[in-house]
Amino acid sequence: MKTNAKLLGFGAGALALGALYFSLNRPDAPAPAARREADYFAFVPSMAGTRPDGDIKLDGGEQLRVDAELGHLFDYYLAGLGEKSLEAITSEIERELERRLTAAPAAAAKRLLARYLAYKRALAGIEPGLPPTRDLAQAARARLSAMQALRLQHFSAAESAGLFGFSDAYDADAIARIEIEQDSALDAAQKRQKLAALDARLPAALREERAAPRRVLDIEEAARKMRADGAGDNAVYAMRAGALSAGAAARLADLDREEAAWKGRIDAYLAERAKLAATAPPQELQALRDARFKPEEQKRLPAYE
Repeated sequence: MKTNAKLLGFGAGALALGALYFSLNRPDAPAPAARREADYFAFVPSMAGTRPDGDIKLDGGEQLRVDAELGHLFDYYLAGLGEKSLEAITSEIERELERRLTAAPAAAAKRLLARYLAYKRALAGIEPGLPPTRDLAQAARARLSAMQALRLQHFSAAESAGLFGFSDAYDADAIARIEIEQDSALDAAQKRQKLAALDARLPAALREERAAPRRVLDIEEAARKMRADGAGDNAVYAMRAGALSAGAAARLADLDREEAAWKGRIDAYLAERAKLAATAPPQELQALRDARFKPEEQKRLPAYE
């Protein structure tokens, strides 16, 4: 499941590491071979090797289920804004709906998409109407309330709950935690007590979402220690497979190989750049970057240079 937060601003819900965990641990996620096969899709370059999000379902026959998964599908493609026009993205979403659904639910999903896009456009008008405040929790709560009110202009209550209910619960919990941390009337022990009470009230799904980033970090820390102790790729794979799944372990192994390949390219580039840096003019250094990296990759180079 991808997290396309740039479209949502506040209200995106899952953290990046949580999204990584769920994408790795989804039972229907493709195996590495399927991921490579999907490279041909590449609706935009940044999506090469991925597949569209959203496990769309029907409720009883031909009735479309309006839930967060449908929103994930829309946001997957909308994350390509800037690489493709909104018109092209809308057309591709509609083709994806037609591929997955029969005529009646596909038509219903297209109508919902039109309202979803109208809602996204209307979000841009929220910010100027919010009361100015330096209180982070107060600002976040006001924005969440404004978003919820705006949805009533575009969706039924059931549709809004289906599309945004989980992310709203996540955000409301996050705001409550900020309010506790900011409350100067509470001492450290009282804050811990209130945070523990929030933990106890969390629904299971939300508890798993909040725990996911920590779990991924723990697994990767274990992998780092295993490698430091001399463990090979097979042992690391077995550990990850036991903690997550075989498919997740394979995808993490893919990420390891990609990271190693990137590091090798960076090391070679830095070595060559060091030879040129003392005497080469800026245009020659840029030519070196252009020869070794795509424009989008060059955005990462300052961190290494």
